[in-house]
Amino acid sequence: MTAFRLWSDAFAANGFMSKAQEFDSKAFGVDGGNCSPDLQWEAPPPGTQSFALTVYDPDAPTGSGFWHWVMVNLPADLRALPTGAGSADGSLLPPEALQLRNDYGLPGFGGAAPPRGDKPHRYIFQLHAMKVAQLPLEAQTTNAIARFMIHLNQIDSATYTGLYELK
Repeated sequence: MTAFRLWSDAFAANGFMSKAQEFDSKAFGVDGGNCSPDLQWEAPPPGTQSFALTVYDPDAPTGSGFWHWVMVNLPADLRALPTGAGSADGSLLPPEALQLRNDYGLPGFGGAAPPRGDKPHRYIFQLHAMKVAQLPLEAQTTNAIARFMIHLNQIDSATYTGLYELK
């Protein structure tokens, strides 16, 4: 039996993400592509009715980490997201998918922007297999509430970690 797993062709597991995955903001001193990487997965557990996706930096100097992407209601038969699927307009996502605001306060994927000179930060992409077809959330729902609902309804999850640093 194949284990539930998640991966990307954009970077190796525990390898460095590229400038394409860096945030773009003068306030943060970064000018990257702010582009979500491609993601692929296989072998979700039996009973999976939908997926949710989160991207979290536990190394951010906030006391509570930083949420870069929170998305729910991906269909159960989906097995990949293309490069750029996390754009704010959601044009590359299935219509039922819902992206919540990340910790930058923006909908969709918010790229890496660790403090310059800090150690490499970990960006944990986590795909959650859900026991419900949809979470009853709206675009203005906070990502904290969305993550609460994800964890209440999760069957299992798969993770894939990328690194990033600004020298």
